[in-house]
Amino acid sequence: MRKRTDAVQALPVSARLLVPVMAATGGSGRTTVANFLATELAANGSTVVLDLAPRLSSPWPARLTEQKAGGLAALPSDQPLTRSAVQQACAVGAGADGSSWHILSDGREWHTQPLALPENPAAWYQLAAIGGWQAVVADTVHPLAHDLLAARCAGETGQTRGWYDLPYAVPVLCAAATAQGVRGLQQAVMALHAEGLPLQRTVVALISTGDGRPPVAVRAGATMLTSRTAAVVQVPYDPHIRAHSLAAARLRSRTRQAAAQLTGAVLAAAHATWGHPLPDAPQPAPVTPAVTAS
Repeated sequence: MRKRTDAVQALPVSARLLVPVMAATGGSGRTTVANFLATELAANGSTVVLDLAPRLSSPWPARLTEQKAGGLAALPSDQPLTRSAVQQACAVGAGADGSSWHILSDGREWHTQPLALPENPAAWYQLAAIGGWQAVVADTVHPLAHDLLAARCAGETGQTRGWYDLPYAVPVLCAAATAQGVRGLQQAVMALHAEGLPLQRTVVALISTGDGRPPVAVRAGATMLTSRTAAVVQVPYDPHIRAHSLAAARLRSRTRQAAAQLTGAVLAAAHATWGHPLPDAPQPAPVTPAVTAS
C-alpha cells in the first residue's frame, strides 16, 4: 500500500479529471484498468467509477449487491438529483492508501427490467458533476475502432469523440498484450489519428495474458504506440486478477507498481495539457436525464 503524497499532488477541490477507459475489443482488461485507476486516484481526490455496461455483462454490480447500495436504479430520471442522493446510491471501494472511492452501477437482481443507460457521454459527465467527484473513471463498453468508423460514415459525433470532447478528459486505451490485441489497438490509434483526436493526452495500457517476456509483435507495437501517445504502460500478468476479478487485496507488487505507473501517466498527461494544478471544472449544461427506464 502506497502512502499519500504531499498536498501539491492532490487534485484541486474544484477540478474534475475525467478518465474514460476504452478498448477496441472485449477481453482487453478494460474493467481491470478502471479498477486500478480508481484505487490509485482515490489518493488524489474523491473518485468514482461509472459503469456503462449492461448489468448482466459487468462485474461491478456485485459490489453494490454486497453492500446493498441502490445504484443507478435509485436515481429518479424525472426529478432533480442532489449530491448526497447520488453518492448514497454508490458502493464503496478501498483506495491504495486506505482512502475510499465510489462505484455507480446497476446492482439490482438479474431478472429485473434493464435500465436504458444513455450513450451520450455528456449525460454521464453531468451525473459525475452532480456527485461532486474530482476524478471520474468511466468503464465504457463501445468498441473503439468500430465506433469511430460508424460515426464517420453516419456523419455523427460518436461516443469516442464525445468522451474526448468533455472537459479535462485523458482517455486510457486498453488491449491484451498479444499480437492480435496490439494489432487491433494500433488500428484504433490510426483511426483516432485520422479523426484528429488528441493522442498526446491518450494513455495506453497493455495487459499481459501470461508470465514471461512479451512477444516480439507486442514489443514492436508498444514502440509504435509510445511514439504516438502520451505513455504506454505494461501491466504484468497476475493470477489473482483472473481468479478473483476486482478483488485487489493480494495483487503482486509488480501489479501494484504498474497501477501506480498508469495513474501517474494519466496525471502527467493532464498536467502537461492543462497545467498544474488543473483548472476549475466547468458547470455542465442540462442534457437528457442520465438514467431512464426502458
